[in-house]
Amino acid sequence: MANLAFLGLGVMGYPMAGHLQAAGHTVTVYNRTKAKADKWVTEHGGAMATTPAAAAAGADMVMACVGNDDDLRAVCTGDDGAFRAMQSGAIFVDHTTVSAAVTRELHDAAAALGLGYVDAPISGGQAGAENAALSVMCGGAEDTYAKAEAIINVYAKMCRRIGESGAGQMTKMCNQIAIAGLVQGLSEALHFAQKAGLDGRAVVEVISQGAAGSWQMSNRYETMLDDHFDHGFAVDWMRKDLGICLNTADENGASLPVTALVDQFYKDVQKLGGGRWDTSSLLKRLQALD
Repeated sequence: MANLAFLGLGVMGYPMAGHLQAAGHTVTVYNRTKAKADKWVTEHGGAMATTPAAAAAGADMVMACVGNDDDLRAVCTGDDGAFRAMQSGAIFVDHTTVSAAVTRELHDAAAALGLGYVDAPISGGQAGAENAALSVMCGGAEDTYAKAEAIINVYAKMCRRIGESGAGQMTKMCNQIAIAGLVQGLSEALHFAQKAGLDGRAVVEVISQGAAGSWQMSNRYETMLDDHFDHGFAVDWMRKDLGICLNTADENGASLPVTALVDQFYKDVQKLGGGRWDTSSLLKRLQALD
């Protein structure tokens, strides 16, 4: 069993850290809002620290799942950042979706201190985190990843190293690019069915068994038809992720016309007051155009 630290107890990090503690590891958690960390310790045991550095002191591995590039820099290299307290040979595993640029920056900063670094963004949503069924896409040195894999597998159904530092984040960008088009297509199909006077549930029961089937269709069509969007991955977060995708595409020359269009559609959803709605709320935008 390992001594672990987990930084960031949002909708994903909270259950992920819980799985690690339940697996028998010793987990110390840090969260910017202390009350959330207190609640986690009450539910799961373990310990709570008031700074990332205090959480990371003596840990074999430090996991993070925070908000964005700036949040990640703060918990890594800020005044009370984890890097300053980690022992040589310890490994930092980042589950945040951030830019590949900040990943490489922090990888190099970690290496200079004798630390391992794995970028390991996740997919599977809140349900995947709660059910220990996440897909984890990783970048980093082979030997570092090999040491981290067994720990990550505590809450993963699929964990794979894609390549060197930044490869995990690039793979997560592919994930978000694919999802953007899928959710828009599903929204248009359900909207069309409604306009045609069809039973949306019956339609999906049929088409989901053919070439149109997808995770989004299987897991989101019922809540979409019920006009329920208070769950899952928020539009604000998706726009942050798509912004990373589009900025990276500008750098590497990739053409992402559908992604750019859907990003603007999510901007429309934000204007409707839906920044915290689930990403499947693209259907609400179509309905608002009626």
